[in-house]
Amino acid sequence: MGIENAISVMNSGKLHRYNTEEGEISITSQLEVLFSKWQGAKYCLACTSGGVAIQLALRSSGVKPGDKVLANAFTLAPVPGAIENVGAKAVLIDINDNFHIDLNDLELKAKSSGSKFLLLSHMRGHMTNMNKLVNLCNSLNIKIIEDCAHTMGAKWAGKRSGNFGVVSAFSTQTYKHINSGEGGFLTTDNDEIIAKAIIHSGSYMLYGRHASSPSENIFDQVKLETANFSGRMDNLRSSVLIPQLEELDKKVTQWNKLYNVLNDNLKKQNGIFFPNRDSDEYFVGSSIQFRIDSLNNEQIKSFINNCKARGVELKWFGDEKPVAYTSRYDSWKYLDNIPRLANTLRILAKTFDMRIPLTFTVQDCNIISKIIIEELQKVQN
Repeated sequence: MGIENAISVMNSGKLHRYNTEEGEISITSQLEVLFSKWQGAKYCLACTSGGVAIQLALRSSGVKPGDKVLANAFTLAPVPGAIENVGAKAVLIDINDNFHIDLNDLELKAKSSGSKFLLLSHMRGHMTNMNKLVNLCNSLNIKIIEDCAHTMGAKWAGKRSGNFGVVSAFSTQTYKHINSGEGGFLTTDNDEIIAKAIIHSGSYMLYGRHASSPSENIFDQVKLETANFSGRMDNLRSSVLIPQLEELDKKVTQWNKLYNVLNDNLKKQNGIFFPNRDSDEYFVGSSIQFRIDSLNNEQIKSFINNCKARGVELKWFGDEKPVAYTSRYDSWKYLDNIPRLANTLRILAKTFDMRIPLTFTVQDCNIISKIIIEELQKVQN
């Protein structure tokens, strides 16, 4: 269906989201309405990437150049990159053994830095106790901006990831839960935030062509003081996302089925540790993470190479040098005053990561588990 939609858009020649006839709702605008309803948010804005969505979320929620933004240290490079893009300063927060932001360190650094913004990454789909985090941020008057690149479809106590802060960002990049090659969404219930985000995204004065938007008087209040950064999604990408969104809940069920096979198999091997998941967390198992604390760096490299030779590609978050998409927080040298976060470094030094494509079968997951265990036993002996 996505291919048919894309061909229809190309045949029409209307690739730009604002290339519409009088009264016509563009495919991108239709997608925004559909995603906002699925997400349970009042508004949605489709962007060129998840990183752009984060940047617009920061700007539209009030982050200014020089402001300090709290952020968990275990994340991927587009997150600190978005903070840098708006001219703000990242204040990195330690993590705990479950890959969650450390709430004690968050409170300490919120008070010492005076920051009023938290950019929270649900890194690799691991959600912290959102009740405790929201209560803490409310007590400190901190706005939460959620990075949900890895939690589209996840929930905490029945509430969707992305609905806990003032604004949230999602990704539709190739390896995410729905795929347009590149792209992203911003969602919010706040009228002023969405109006600013729409103009920031490059609406010019065509914001009236957004079906997921507030009344015109909200735009009148902000339009002359809101810069255009041209981060719009086009109709071609939107056309392939609509049918994927319709299938997303089924895909989540299948991901979790495959995740549980891998998780159950690997847990049987002594020395492989998995993070604890709270009963209130409904996660999306599109990737799996585990620690092997007994291995040194040379053993880790041999383990990874041997698995890869047998067709199993594992990523390692402990490498000092950035590799492909994976980088450790202390490699982001453009940040000011990079702290030494002992717990984060300890955990990432032994953490492995593997994507779970939906092309995998249960049999594939059984074979993959067997390979991982066999290769671990080899390097341990």
